[in-house]
Amino acid sequence: MMKQKLLNVGVIGLGMGRAHAEGVKNTEGACLYALCDIDRARADEVAKELEVSRVFTDYRDMIADPAIDAVIIASPDQDHRRMVLDSLDAGKHILCEKPLALTREDCEAIVEAVRKSDRKFMVGQICRYTPGFRQAKEIIDSGAIGELTFVESEYAHDYSGIYAKGSWRSDPVRNGVVGGGCHAVDLLRWIAGDPEEVMAYSTHKTFADVTPYDDTHIAALKFPDGVIGKVFISISCKRDYTMRSVFYGTKGTIIVDNSNPTMTVFKQDVFPGMDHHEMPITVPVELNDHNAAGEFREFLDIIVNDKPVQTTVLEGANTIAACLAIVDSANSGKLVRPEYFR
Repeated sequence: MMKQKLLNVGVIGLGMGRAHAEGVKNTEGACLYALCDIDRARADEVAKELEVSRVFTDYRDMIADPAIDAVIIASPDQDHRRMVLDSLDAGKHILCEKPLALTREDCEAIVEAVRKSDRKFMVGQICRYTPGFRQAKEIIDSGAIGELTFVESEYAHDYSGIYAKGSWRSDPVRNGVVGGGCHAVDLLRWIAGDPEEVMAYSTHKTFADVTPYDDTHIAALKFPDGVIGKVFISISCKRDYTMRSVFYGTKGTIIVDNSNPTMTVFKQDVFPGMDHHEMPITVPVELNDHNAAGEFREFLDIIVNDKPVQTTVLEGANTIAACLAIVDSANSGKLVRPEYFR
């Protein structure tokens, strides 16, 4: 039997891209073929660690190599549009880190380019690969907690240690909702569908002299089928990073976090001689809040076996549409209906 050809993969951007590179390196059927970062010292360091001989500082030089089958774009958010368009032109399959882009205009350009291409394109919405969140969705989809009534999630992440004026995170176009809060928004979209209406508020206290945009947002959301919810997003809160999420159903509740080794499920049960009683169940979950390896394994399977993409370009674009609605509502003080891509 002929051995399956290895998929040659190049990784662009070795901040978050380092985890992606490790995922490729440890996946059977793939070859970590090349690395690219504008910081040559960082590129050389990762290349040495992962035993990669092809190192670039200009992504255009890397994608010009016809031996590369696919690229993972893990560059700063502002670069996604041009790198996606150039990589599609070069005939590469693409796994693009979240957020897909920072503006509606950039999302539109990417959506149009992907639609015209025959390449596989996947958006790295990593929460959909977090073990606890996947378990929670399986429980919800099984009907075990009844019909959803209320959903909530939070992206609480203190950027103090990673934020610097003049860095890519300080660009006024990039804000905490689109850049980081898209995790929580995408998770709720995945569980409950596209929010139909958004009402949001924001503050700019903790990072008043640091960020050019508000650092804390709260949004009330109206989902399909009578489900309501909220999302809290803060890049300045003083606490451990967390994405604590709660899903309330007519017959139970799930409390789950991306940084906790257990989740709690409350299930309605009936006992002899007793009325309905809510029984808390502690469920162990695997801790892996940035499951880049699991995400890449699915990407590889999609390419090799010509399977449909789940986190499509439209999924990525519509998460941004919901995020932009939150920002618009907070800025205007008005209810906003997200304008989704179709």
